[in-house]
Amino acid sequence: MPPAGTVVAGIDVGGSRKGFHAVVLSNGQYLDQTESPNPEDIVKWCRDHGTATVAVDAPCQWSLSGRARVSERALMAKKIWCFSTPSQAIAQTKLFYEWMLHGARLYRLLTPHFSLYCGTGKMNRTTCFETFPHAVACALAGEKLSARNKRADRRRLLADNGVVTTQLSSIDYIDAALCALVAHRFNSKAVEYYGDAAEGFIIVPATPTA
Repeated sequence: MPPAGTVVAGIDVGGSRKGFHAVVLSNGQYLDQTESPNPEDIVKWCRDHGTATVAVDAPCQWSLSGRARVSERALMAKKIWCFSTPSQAIAQTKLFYEWMLHGARLYRLLTPHFSLYCGTGKMNRTTCFETFPHAVACALAGEKLSARNKRADRRRLLADNGVVTTQLSSIDYIDAALCALVAHRFNSKAVEYYGDAAEGFIIVPATPTA
């Protein structure tokens, strides 16, 4: 087992058919991956690996207004397209939002063990937070990317940042690895924050400077 604090996880959240895909990195290097339809399995797997930080591709809070959250509006202002998270009441009425409901269940299971980042700046030993692979890829590339080439672009960006991609057999694992890379950057504070405590933060890597 690697030393405490060096292992981070990224989780891609899907609906009932796709389930959850997770990747762990140790000191920024690929360590392991898993998938399961059950969030309980994913949380246990993260804890069994001694994970310090978990980044999740799903909303960590519901919209208070029923419209796009502060974090989503901030990303869209930078021309980075993202889903608008609804209120919980709306999400429960539409099948499209099933994956967000699954994400909410995952957070409920994570937060007894990993404190949800709330913008205080205080670093807990174990933390979880929301991220978004498309925004992550754009930040790593330093430019707006098309989603049409996401598999090739995201695999390349992972490799460029030292993450071996041989075992990442699907876009779900690629996205989980991107989330894990943000968790790795979070521990060194090389990230940017969008949002607020009321509706949640989306965290992405700091954009490289020329």
